[in-house]
Amino acid sequence: MSDDYLFELHRRRFLMGTVATITAGILSSGRIADAYAADFPSKNIKVYIPTRQGGGADLNLQLVTGVWKKLLKINFEPVFQPGAAGRVAYEQYMGKASSDGHELLFGNMGPEVLNWVVKKPTFPLDAYRYFFRVDSDPSIIYISRRSKFKTIEDIVAAGKKETLNFATSRIAHPATIGVLALGKATGAKFNPIPFSGGRNTRNAVATGEVPFGALPSASIVIQQKNFKALALFDDKNVLGGKIDNAPLVNAKFGTKLPPLVSARAFAVKAETIQKYPDRMKILEDTLRKVVATEEYKQAVIKAKAPWELISPGGQKECAEYVKNILAIGEEYGDLLRGASAKEAAKKKKKKG
Repeated sequence: MSDDYLFELHRRRFLMGTVATITAGILSSGRIADAYAADFPSKNIKVYIPTRQGGGADLNLQLVTGVWKKLLKINFEPVFQPGAAGRVAYEQYMGKASSDGHELLFGNMGPEVLNWVVKKPTFPLDAYRYFFRVDSDPSIIYISRRSKFKTIEDIVAAGKKETLNFATSRIAHPATIGVLALGKATGAKFNPIPFSGGRNTRNAVATGEVPFGALPSASIVIQQKNFKALALFDDKNVLGGKIDNAPLVNAKFGTKLPPLVSARAFAVKAETIQKYPDRMKILEDTLRKVVATEEYKQAVIKAKAPWELISPGGQKECAEYVKNILAIGEEYGDLLRGASAKEAAKKKKKKG
């Protein structure tokens, strides 16, 4: 039986299993409910983050848990585990984390699901579930305010003359797909350089190490005085002046790219949902309360993060997002795998 067949089987189970676990949660009654739900959580909750401290996931987690800890009356213990484009944290979580609901994973569904398209995980795709989405953050192309480039047309024109390196937080990312697909459509040559996390990716552009970068929009909105957005990979621009009224790539170049959106979300092991439906209900219900509070909204605004991108969603919405991003990954997988192979060869050459 081939690896490709097994991967496809796991992928289908991942999508179908989410529906099954949602249904199981609905059908569960008080008679069979977790007898210890009233005591949950009974200790601090550990959260695995697949990226470096200081990135978009870190900020989102801080904003949510700042309010959430008051509702649950516990503290959160973040564990940052960058490495292998997020793979390290997922493997650590799946291998070591408890399934009693006191250990969660918080990451960016977009790049972390795309990672499995580039290289299959060591665990079945249906072994974990995203259960609460916090935001929907479209990908953008951005430059330093000091850049010689002024428009997205400048970038494309330069890329037709010579290959332009660009900064990205990781190869398997919706933003990376966007730039590579734009290059393929226009004849421009772009080469992604992964800098492991949003902060490093911004710094690479700020210092001039690379001429431009591609990231989710929120991380650039927060640093708008230093960076200018040039183009947006979405079907609408809800941020307007907050991203310099950046044009839509499809409208500007006549491309037909799908919206390339990141979405930060909480995840648990699938067995947590199956074994502890009442604990899951507590987590989900309190998260919904968090994002509905004025305290949370003001914390987001104070952090200069765009409130317009906050887009809460439950298991159903997360499953739909995963289904869509897997389809995008399969459509543009060759671009990602090609870029990943180049990066691996470059690293091997450096070691040699």
